[in-house]
Amino acid sequence: MKIEQLAINSVSNLPHGLEANLDAYAAAGFKNVEFYLKHVWDYIKKGHSPKDVRAMLDARGLKCIGGFETIVKCFAPDDVRRKNHATVRQNAELLKELGGSILVVGTDGPNPAQRKAGDPIKAMAQAFNDVARSIERTGVTLCIEFNWSPYVKSLRTACEIARLSRRKNVGVLFDPAHYHCTPTKMEHIDGASVPFIRYVHVNDMRNKPGELSDCNADRALPGKGCLPLRELFGRIEQHGYRGYFSIEMFDQELWNMPPMKSARIMYDSVVQLCSS
Repeated sequence: MKIEQLAINSVSNLPHGLEANLDAYAAAGFKNVEFYLKHVWDYIKKGHSPKDVRAMLDARGLKCIGGFETIVKCFAPDDVRRKNHATVRQNAELLKELGGSILVVGTDGPNPAQRKAGDPIKAMAQAFNDVARSIERTGVTLCIEFNWSPYVKSLRTACEIARLSRRKNVGVLFDPAHYHCTPTKMEHIDGASVPFIRYVHVNDMRNKPGELSDCNADRALPGKGCLPLRELFGRIEQHGYRGYFSIEMFDQELWNMPPMKSARIMYDSVVQLCSS
């Protein structure tokens, strides 16, 4: 991991405004930002434009690399699914204007009747094929976040959906918190799965069994938890990953701090993982 690959997810400073967060990220040393897109849409609703957000980034020497907001619905009624897919397309268009190329998404899951009627994984792959094809011109890749779903509960399952989608702009997000809380194992990070990993989050976890852990509330700063982060990320890089590493925290103590302080704490925690 290199310093230029580091990023921060703006949900890590959830209560604070867009401008205050960007000021804090630049001051802390971050160069790359992953947006909780609600922050951006709220700013736009106040009369601003995506160009204004892009100018704010440029003025601070920051780059938008991607964002997240919603799931991709695969099993909802047709009208609900169409509306959801339109939202995903809007988010992809927004990211294109901001200069980003990664859209992290979760999924829904099948009801019992849908499970019996066919192969849910193939149905999900087809839904991702449809959405990915519709956003291809934006240059944005959909990254499936395993465990942000009632059904997709492992790296292997997310990779299988990406594989079956047959779309180059469908991949997988790897998040250590979800690694800890799901059946995913170290040996699943291999030459078969890593080509589908298109984005990586950074966090540690409190020393609790995975099945008793809250994948958000039990996160810890890198180096303050129980996960072998250097081994995890080293294995991902060993198999060819060269993308971004974005710290993502859901921590009330950090949220309560001024963003200038919390951003610096997060930068210091993640930069220790870098080789340069």
